[in-house]
Amino acid sequence: MTWSIVARDPETGYLGIAVASRFFAAGAVVPHICGGLGAIATQAFVNPTYGTDGLVLLAEGVAPAEIISRLRMRDDGAEQRQLHLIDAEGRNAAFTGQNCIDWAGHLVDDHVSVAGNMLAGPQVIQQTLLVYKDRTDLSFAERLLAAMEAGERAGGDKRGRQAAALKIYRDQDYPWLDLRVDDHAEPLVELRRLYAVAQERFIHVAETMPTRANPHGMIDRRVIDEKIAALEAARIAEGRSSASHATPLILV
Repeated sequence: MTWSIVARDPETGYLGIAVASRFFAAGAVVPHICGGLGAIATQAFVNPTYGTDGLVLLAEGVAPAEIISRLRMRDDGAEQRQLHLIDAEGRNAAFTGQNCIDWAGHLVDDHVSVAGNMLAGPQVIQQTLLVYKDRTDLSFAERLLAAMEAGERAGGDKRGRQAAALKIYRDQDYPWLDLRVDDHAEPLVELRRLYAVAQERFIHVAETMPTRANPHGMIDRRVIDEKIAALEAARIAEGRSSASHATPLILV
């Protein structure tokens, strides 16, 4: 029902998952991440406990390949499941059950894996991986988006389109970016729009949020307010409209 990419940015240690599917709210059940620990995508005849319990096993220091083995052994439905994951050190592994609906399969590479089922063909994950590896000029979030868009152009989910999500964690227990499209005719297009909206304000605010290392975060909000105002002024001067659907902000 889905294809997804699970990756770790080796330069920063950030962890990310992007997913698209002809399944409502795929972003609610497929991606599971804990900052500084690992990222897991569970799909096909989805078993969310693969994500929740897999993160517990990662916290215990269990290697990704062993996690897959343990989760499969306890699950009579494992051959209908698909799972791929990566830990904070970049070790990764993947599994596609033999009863997943064609086309189904996975690819594992350095610091990244791509897996899918019910796809138009193997070219979907091949192109997803190819573009992710090729577009090192992009930011981590944009690489994930570009990779998924390439998979869509290659045929995507053979049943059609409905949902997509992008989730990125830095080294905290909360996400740096968590975008979901649950029900849309062009979910990856809508996900790209949401990412554009996030760049107008949210991502800049996220940079100021408290962390373990800095439990106060940035407490002088004038700094971030001035930055956002400058970005807004530049956008208006360039004649670009906001990507947001929200009502205009009225300043009084």
